[in-house]
This record gives sequence, C-alpha cells and structure tokens, in this order.
Amino acid sequence: MNSFTLLAIVAGYFGILLLLSYTTAKNTNNDTFFRANKQSPWYLVAFGMIGASLSGVTFLSIPGVVGSGGTNSNLAYMQIVFGYVFGYIVIANILLPLYYKLNLTSIYTYLEQRFGSTSHKTGAVLFMVSKIIGAAFRLFLVVIVLQNFIMEDLGVPFYITAVATLMLIWLYTFRGGIKTIVWTDTLQTASMLLSLVFSVIILTNALELDSWSKFVSTIEESGYAKMFYFDNGWGDANFFWKQFFSGMFITIVMTGLDQDMMQKNLTCKTLKDSQKNMYTLGFALVPVNFIFLLLGILLFLYMGKFGIPVPTEELAGVVKPRYDLVYPTIALKHFSPAVGIVFIIGVVAAAFSSADSALTSLTTSYSVDFLNMDKKENKDFTIKRNFIHVAFSIILLITLLGFWIINDESVINSLFKAAGYTYGPLLGLFSFGLFTKYQIRDKLVPFIAILSPILTYLFSKYSKELLWGYEVGFELLIINGLLTFVLLMLSRKKNE
Repeated sequence: MNSFTLLAIVAGYFGILLLLSYTTAKNTNNDTFFRANKQSPWYLVAFGMIGASLSGVTFLSIPGVVGSGGTNSNLAYMQIVFGYVFGYIVIANILLPLYYKLNLTSIYTYLEQRFGSTSHKTGAVLFMVSKIIGAAFRLFLVVIVLQNFIMEDLGVPFYITAVATLMLIWLYTFRGGIKTIVWTDTLQTASMLLSLVFSVIILTNALELDSWSKFVSTIEESGYAKMFYFDNGWGDANFFWKQFFSGMFITIVMTGLDQDMMQKNLTCKTLKDSQKNMYTLGFALVPVNFIFLLLGILLFLYMGKFGIPVPTEELAGVVKPRYDLVYPTIALKHFSPAVGIVFIIGVVAAAFSSADSALTSLTTSYSVDFLNMDKKENKDFTIKRNFIHVAFSIILLITLLGFWIINDESVINSLFKAAGYTYGPLLGLFSFGLFTKYQIRDKLVPFIAILSPILTYLFSKYSKELLWGYEVGFELLIINGLLTFVLLMLSRKKNE
C-alpha cells in the first residue's frame, strides 16, 4: 500500500484527537487535569478503559502468540482473562471504596496516611519506574510497525518517527489531562474494536468460512483451539489454576494499584458509578480478548493455506521468529489497502490509548505525590504541571530511543519484565495496610521494595532445581507481593 496514503490516514486520525482535546480542555485547572472535576460518565470510562487495558502489545502480540507453541499458545491465554474478571470484582469491592472514602487524587497518598511519608514516596516511585518502562516498551512496538511499514519507505529515520509520535500525544493531553483522556480513549477503543472485527470478517471470507457451522468446525480442527490445561499440574506454566490466579492478581495490581488505571475510575461522580465501570470492564474484556485469539487462529490458518512464513528477525547472528509481526505483515502486505488502513488505525488507537493516559498519570503522580498540587490552585502550579508533563514526555522518548539503540529483543524483554517486578512491592504494601493493623518502620520500606524483587528473581531462576521442576510463570507477581508482606511483617513495630 502507498505509504503516503497510510501517513495521511494517521495524520487525519491525530487531527480528530486534537479536535477532541480542544473541545474538552476549555477552562481547565488542576482539578480538571487530575480528576476531570469528577464528572465523567461511568459508561464512557468503562468503554475507554477497554482500549487502555489492551494496549498496542495486546493488539500485536496476542494474535501472534496463538501459534507460537510456547506459554499461552492456542487459547490458553483465556485462562488468565477469566482471572481478570475476579480481579475487577476485588477492585470494585475493596480498593474503590477505600479510594472514594479518602477522596484520593493519587492512590499512593493512602500509603502516607497508613504508614508514613517514606512509604508514600516509595509507592509513587515504584509506579513511575514501572509505567515509564512499560509505556515506552508498548509505544516502541507500535513505532516499529509505523517505521517498518510507512516511514521507512518515505526515508524518515526512526528517531524522527518516535519524536513526532510523542509530540503529538503531548499536544492533545497537556491541557485537558484526564478529562481529555476519557473522551479520546472512547474514540480509540471504538477504532481498535472496529479494526479487530473488520479483520476477523476479512479473514473469514478469505478462508471461505461461509457458514457458522463451518467456521466453528474449522476453529475446532485447527489445532489451536485448546483453552483449558488441567493435566500436568502446578509444574506446567499453562496449568489452569496457576494462570487463573495470576490473571486475578495481575488485574488487582496493574489496575487497582496503578495510578494510570485508577485515575480514570476516580473521575466518576460516585463510588457506585465507579463500581459499575469496573464490573462492565471486567466482563467486556472476556469476549474482546477471545476475538483477538480467534483472529490469531484465523491468521495462522491463512498463512498455512497460502504458504506464508512467520516473519523473522536476525539478532546477533541468530534468526528468530517474530510472532508479534504476524498481524501487521498479513494486514499490510497480503490484503487490500482498505484492510491496511483499518489495521493502522487500530494499532495506533490501541497504542495511544495506553501511552496518553500513562503520560497523564505520571504527571499527576509527581504533581500530587511530590509537590502536593492537589491541595490548592494557582497559576504557578499550572506552569509547573505543564513543565512536568513536558519532562515526562522527554523521559518516555529517551527510554523509547534507548530500546531502539539496544536493538536486542531479549534485553528489551528483560527490561520490560524487570519493570513488572516493581508492582510486587505495591501489592505487599497495600495488602499489609488493608489486612493488618500493624505499623511498620517507615524508613525501611525502600530497602524492602528493593530486596523483595531481588529475592523473587532468585526464586524464579532456581525454582526448577529447588522445587522438582516447578516453572514460575505469571504467579511471579504473587510471590513478589507475598515476600514484601513477610518482610513488612518482620519490620513492624513490635510494641504496637
């Protein structure tokens, strides 16, 4: 497809986002930027959060993982998704009532009220480190797609693509903040879901699955349709209960203890509205993720039928398959221009719905957790907030370009996984605060937040030797949180 056409589509899409930003960012102040004046309709928040929860990684990777033959291949990923639902129920009934009762802007303010200033700052820093690396990684994957399939043909270097992308995100978020995000996420989720459904329809027609019975039987006979894994017990990375509880705790931590995701919820008028949002989101993600996996099966069936190989990449002299490039390769190189346009809109929407809210939440966390900007309103604070927003945009850009310079998939994935380790201490801190009445030695919390991930890493590295072949998977988060909880218990003030 003509690269100029695709670039024009992306530019037009950004134009709509900027128009939404201009419309929603009138007469804004810090309360508008941080909490949207608590006037967001819950159904808009719920719908927009579907896109933010999935992100560009899901859009690219989940269809590809179906045929990878590794962990979560076939339909095994649905075991984690079922766990998500129960995680959202926990958030709605335990965490949201706490946040609304305390009228929080940043959820990490709770740690100061419960334990002290050091715990508060530690929680905020853990979030920032995780979010900067995670958001940069997710955006990096999408910028690679834009670069490889559009900008490279136009002679535009990667760093220009990266700079332009982040500049555009900054442009439509810096004034309206979370109020703008609620509305732009709604547009981006709609774009992503339309792209997903359209892709499934096109592939179904290309494979001549012209009846429902033929469609179902083809999926069942594809060899990719296994969903539940009960046979091999806890040692299997795909074991159902292992995946289910991992999905549950991933949701509790990466949604319920994440300022990015919770900031949207806290813009709802009442606790009841916010709970409606959580329930709706949790159940909506089940069919959405299932359709992504169906898309993956159809992609691999299409590749098998027409002899299309899995895309590869050579790193350090070793050729490795790139399953995350299966979807863009088929959409942009083997289908009509209309499919390519729909795919580009979908992948851009999925990426930016997570990147824009990440940038806004980072600005909010630093402004509130370190500068107390939610306490009062003045022009100096608005100027400082805008400066912080620019600073985090630059930090995200530097991190993204760092991934590009490294250019080693294994190293980049290791950095992404390392960022995930920082959510474990948050799980331990909030759990200890909610389920015990002990006070802790506040000054020790930063050391515990460092020691717990190190112990978790060592456990995962040597678990096979120590536990008769036990393979650690997504439950790493649970182990990390449990270790943090134990260390906090050991450091508690004995006389209280």
